[in-house]
Amino acid sequence: MNAPQEPEVTPGSVRDSLTVLGVAAAGAELALTLVGGLTGAALGAALLTALAVLVARYVTGAESEDSGYRKNLRLMGSHSPSIQDWHWTVRNGLDDDGFTHVLRPRLQRLYASRLSELHAVSLFTDPARAAALVGPDLWPWLDPEQPPPGSTLPEPLLRALVDRLETL
Repeated sequence: MNAPQEPEVTPGSVRDSLTVLGVAAAGAELALTLVGGLTGAALGAALLTALAVLVARYVTGAESEDSGYRKNLRLMGSHSPSIQDWHWTVRNGLDDDGFTHVLRPRLQRLYASRLSELHAVSLFTDPARAAALVGPDLWPWLDPEQPPPGSTLPEPLLRALVDRLETL
């Protein structure tokens, strides 16, 4: 009868990584013991334990939002996205010259996000495909390579932009 074979370890897997780290730690401990005797063995054990605790802390905190070891993600500009200031953004975006400086950049980020997530198209690096998805009547208002057709956005056009964003 054939003996059951253990499954192969995939390189880069957790099991493989732990095996490599374990062998390296045992080798380091053996080298410190041979060089420093009992004192070297104790020092090596203390250093390996401290390193293991630090690595375990980092890995277990990897999925937590406030792990303390990871930088905050940069989300859509300089502040966390929220709906709180959209009333102000839309109101000022419909004023004279407000679209260019206030509303257009936010709409472009929303369209870029939606196109990227659902269609794998970049608004900024693949504007031809993005224009085809957005539509020729709305694209001039979002085109990052060209200035907008006007500095003031009519309210019906804003509604059309939002409706198209929702249907993408």
